[in-house]
Amino acid sequence: MTTITVIGGTGYAGANIVAEAASRGHEVTSFSRNAPKEAVEGVRYLHGDVFDSVAVAEAVEGVDVVIGALSPRGELEGRILEAYRGVVALAKSPEDRLIVVGGFGSLRPAPGAPRFAELDEFPAEARPEASEMAGVLDWLASGEADVNWVNASPATIFGGFAPGERTGSYRTGGGIALESEAGPLVISGADFAIAIVDEAESGAHSREHISFAN
Repeated sequence: MTTITVIGGTGYAGANIVAEAASRGHEVTSFSRNAPKEAVEGVRYLHGDVFDSVAVAEAVEGVDVVIGALSPRGELEGRILEAYRGVVALAKSPEDRLIVVGGFGSLRPAPGAPRFAELDEFPAEARPEASEMAGVLDWLASGEADVNWVNASPATIFGGFAPGERTGSYRTGGGIALESEAGPLVISGADFAIAIVDEAESGAHSREHISFAN
């Protein structure tokens, strides 16, 4: 059994991850500002402000893996990096594990190419959020965050607008987007959660940008 805290555990990605981790018998804590629409049995729900270090410390103290599922929306717009700096500051050693749910815009179509978020065809309305998430990745990769991190980007089509179905399978890639001959890459919320919890259990990657798609 692994002890896991999901920061942002009632959002789309976070709620799926919480449910998947709990279904496997892990000791799960969800930390978020709001209560869940439907609580998962056996999960400890803590509510508070992510900028409240005392509240966050209670949520992450002594756990094996912290999973960050925050989005730069609402009160977090323009402050997502600040939020993650605060979470990492509470880590007790460089071996503490942090998995950050990143964004598709942080991926690149080919080695050496600009990120998708930097391309002209990337939706303008999504660019600010994608740029913030890329900033979190850059900060982690810089080495300033002394923590055993993984940044996991989902496929192009991922979110509550397209929840999809649980297939139980997924592909793992790196910072270069996986390819599909069938069109835009997709991953359901349930399958993304499977991939994240698999990573939490295995620790297969360390200080890497990875990606998941069906």
